[in-house]
Amino acid sequence: MHAWPASEVPALPGKGRDLQIHDSATRGTITLAPGPVARIYVCGITPYDATHIGHAATYNAFDLVQRVWLDTKRQVHYVQNVTDVDDPLLERALRDGQDWTELAERETALFREDMTALRMLPPQHYIGAVEAIPGIVPLVERLRDAGAAYELEGDVYFSVEADPHFGGVSHLDAEAMRLLSAERGGDPDRPGKKNPLDPMLWMAARPGEPSWDGGSLGRGRPGWHIECVAIALDHLGMGFDIQGGGSDLAFPHHEMGASHAQALTGEFPMAKAYVHAGMVALHGEKMSKSKGNLVFVSALRRSGVDPAAIRLALLSHHYRADWEWTDEILAEAVARLERWRAAVSRPDGIAADALVEEVREALANDLDAPAALAAVDRWVERQIATDGDDESAPGLVSRTVDALLGVAL
Repeated sequence: MHAWPASEVPALPGKGRDLQIHDSATRGTITLAPGPVARIYVCGITPYDATHIGHAATYNAFDLVQRVWLDTKRQVHYVQNVTDVDDPLLERALRDGQDWTELAERETALFREDMTALRMLPPQHYIGAVEAIPGIVPLVERLRDAGAAYELEGDVYFSVEADPHFGGVSHLDAEAMRLLSAERGGDPDRPGKKNPLDPMLWMAARPGEPSWDGGSLGRGRPGWHIECVAIALDHLGMGFDIQGGGSDLAFPHHEMGASHAQALTGEFPMAKAYVHAGMVALHGEKMSKSKGNLVFVSALRRSGVDPAAIRLALLSHHYRADWEWTDEILAEAVARLERWRAAVSRPDGIAADALVEEVREALANDLDAPAALAAVDRWVERQIATDGDDESAPGLVSRTVDALLGVAL
């Protein structure tokens, strides 16, 4: 599966700062100082209703991570998956009378278009669950053969007790885990499981549903969590720098994935930091496909909204915050974009070297994009109010906003 084209990232004078970021596993801020190549895995979409503002907010957060790292003169090895076979996708295709593969391909293509328009830097490896199946099957067999997994009526389940670190990502108690498991794709009430929280690794073929050759597992398809584990281990290995996604993935997805990987390798941890973006609401409720209260990036673009304004609207909220999308937020972003473009369109201006460092400092501090926007706002106000004589300043501001915030002026 191919990703989307990368926009050019301008080089800035000097060098950026190492990233300090909130880690869900330690429940505190840690400093990440990767080697020459920083490694990040971000969980991708299930392609049946893309791309809503909640998606965009999540991927914007991890795009900022990439930009901070690139500014430190590191390379970035970024991997993202597409869950292109899963119950929600099959259910949507059945509801709408569509072929599930055509639905997945269409929504993935739309996601690529939206990511390109928003100038999100693409992953080096963009891997679908279906294409990952040949690498998933041996992992499930290894877990089963090691006693970390067991069969139940043809299905294969992971035993959460196989990982002594289970629970260390989300820090939830058993009852909270059970409730979220039922809500987010698990089956805690299925009879015969050793532990209600045990997640499925391999689902035996069901009538009328797609299935693949699973070797000694029989025909079937992979569970959700093992998909990401197989892709991450194949392309990044253990101990990569960031496992990222929305806060609704902390449990069960990231918790289970970490345990799968740790049971497979005997190493800990799977990732140095577990980073989670907040949820976006609309009309008082979390934006979600099940509720249908979605604002789509493609619909905004079709209505004539500049993608740079959409991105500024996302950047106006801290990535870990839960917030609500409103028309007023978008209007403020449109106005901000106009002010910024007017300011950098002048032939000269006030010096901007300090601004570069302010933006760097804000983003290195747990991706504080609102503080970065405020710094640019202050420069813009002075630029409009004062006659400067630095011919390089407008260009430097444009490159800074482009390189670090992903906004083209």
